[in-house]
Amino acid sequence: MNQKFKKWVVFLSTLIVLFPLLIAGCATTPPKNSSNLCEIFFEKEDWYDAAADARDKWGVPIHVPMAMMYQESSFRHDALPPRDYVFFGLVPWGRVSSAYGYSQAKTPTWQDYIRETDNGGADRDDFEDAIDFMGWFIYKSQKVNGVSKWDAYAQYLNYHEGWGGYKRRSYDRKPWLKKVASKVKARSLRYATQLKTCEEELQKGWLMKLFS
Repeated sequence: MNQKFKKWVVFLSTLIVLFPLLIAGCATTPPKNSSNLCEIFFEKEDWYDAAADARDKWGVPIHVPMAMMYQESSFRHDALPPRDYVFFGLVPWGRVSSAYGYSQAKTPTWQDYIRETDNGGADRDDFEDAIDFMGWFIYKSQKVNGVSKWDAYAQYLNYHEGWGGYKRRSYDRKPWLKKVASKVKARSLRYATQLKTCEEELQKGWLMKLFS
């Protein structure tokens, strides 16, 4: 009995030491299979909790911001936009925009989010903050432009063009963008179908999963 107790103490001590490292590793690497929402969330369970919190806070279905995030960054925490070039495309000169992180949020819009939500410690390379930002943006798109939170196509156009650009229908001059928005819509529908098959399991607490 004493020997078994010692083994448990060693196991728990090791877990305490390694747990922060494991979490950090999961937080900074993209999912292995980004085409399946269930596999994404089973690999990164804290992502499901963050996405569910954003859903409950902003009334946004999980599959919509997740499909938009895939399109924006492929779930890379440090994603950056392409470089800009000058002198006939020969010399790199900064980036084409200030977008950064999981959500590819631009600096001015991110600052608006921080001001409106009082989330001063938010970081664009933190998944929980990024998914909350996207929930906020989708919520605002519904308020400003009357776009359904479930309409991934129109929501992505708002996200890409901004609320004013969407009102002006700037996307009508960008056939390529409409094709991208259609891809986002198709992915969101796949994600929604997949999530229905695994969300009950994802909603179980870690202790329940341990004994199930």
